[in-house]
Amino acid sequence: MSTTIAAIATASGISSISIIRVSGDLALTLAKKISKRSSITPRYAHLTSLYNKENELIDYAIVIYFKAPNSFTGEDIVEFQCHGGVVVAQEILETLLAYGARLAEPGEFSKRAFLNGKIDLTKAEAIAKLIEAKSVDGAKILAKQLKGDLKEFIEESREAMLKAIAYSEVMIDYAEEDIPEDILENILKQLDSLVDKIENIIDASQRRKGLIEGFRVAIIGKPNVGKSSLLNGFLAHERAIVSDIAGTTRDTIEEQVRIGSHIVRLIDTAGIRNARDSIEKIGVERSLESIKDADVVIALFDLSREFDQEDAKIVEIIDAIEDREVIVALNKVDLERKLDLEPLKKYDTIEISAKDNFKKLTNRLEDFFNSIGQDEELMLISTRQIEAVQKTKKAILEAKEPLLLGQLEFFSYHLQDAIRALSSISKPYDSEEILDKMFGEFCLGK
Repeated sequence: MSTTIAAIATASGISSISIIRVSGDLALTLAKKISKRSSITPRYAHLTSLYNKENELIDYAIVIYFKAPNSFTGEDIVEFQCHGGVVVAQEILETLLAYGARLAEPGEFSKRAFLNGKIDLTKAEAIAKLIEAKSVDGAKILAKQLKGDLKEFIEESREAMLKAIAYSEVMIDYAEEDIPEDILENILKQLDSLVDKIENIIDASQRRKGLIEGFRVAIIGKPNVGKSSLLNGFLAHERAIVSDIAGTTRDTIEEQVRIGSHIVRLIDTAGIRNARDSIEKIGVERSLESIKDADVVIALFDLSREFDQEDAKIVEIIDAIEDREVIVALNKVDLERKLDLEPLKKYDTIEISAKDNFKKLTNRLEDFFNSIGQDEELMLISTRQIEAVQKTKKAILEAKEPLLLGQLEFFSYHLQDAIRALSSISKPYDSEEILDKMFGEFCLGK
């Protein structure tokens, strides 16, 4: 941990400023060398010249020093804010490396903050996800994790389980004594309450993951109902080929678009029908796979054509969807109506024109995304966190049976497993390798 690390903390490209970050014992010494200043006041923005090892001027920039332990990593940190672009920032970085710093690995700044007790794993993961958040609501959820909401839940739950183990140990040690009869009942109530909370959190996390990762919206329908026209309409440019020839779209096409405050991935699928060749068959199979992966399915029907077996197949598909939002849109509202709406009567249909006016559909999507964002339940933001909570729930349920049978040693054993699983969300693993893997997914300079 004594090594001094450095990295460019801003994204590559042209910008107003670039930030180079240095952390470690030599941070202040390197800052003095590169700026030729005899002193640098902590938490004060110094506007100063920066020089390379050959004493050539690099830039006129801002230098800020954060003295340990009052910094993000808990070590001495210096940030150089120079003019944006690739060349200047890279030359400052190369000068720091020439003076003895080492290039930071991805996520190494956040890893040091974690190992120095400045953040726990919940905050570390929230930092990484916040950079990639695909909605304002998602950013708010992550801000709550940075504030410590998930950590608080973990600590409260851990305390409740430790209390249950303590009661269990008392009953083991003083089996011959008079112990209040309601102790067993209170332990069971606490465990049942915790399981309920965990189930709610897992359900909310799976339902709301699109707020952070971006919602996936699949547009399905038989050939020539206007799926590609709708995709082009959302994007406001001709991304997909539009043709009267059935089966023009042979594969799924994915594009990102902003709907309200949400970044959404739209998926234009191949028309679903009995495929006439092997290539089209693959396209139809991929369309069906897209439905499984989507958060929202838009089923598109053509008002200007009579309801047929291919439409019936689409109805059969959407009727089988249980855990995702389905929106039924009736396209080509400007043409003569021929579609029998009786098979669709169970759905709240929307009439649109994919080429000219689909505002109602956009509003429906935005309302759905916003309604998910209003959920106040805690959220788990990574697969690692969800798996840890699922293991906790499993261990608690395994602990209940021996408790009811009076096998208190086995009860304590399983509950300790539950505590270890839950604690792993916010506390360090024993394996350095696991930490390296997790923090290695961060970007450079974080």
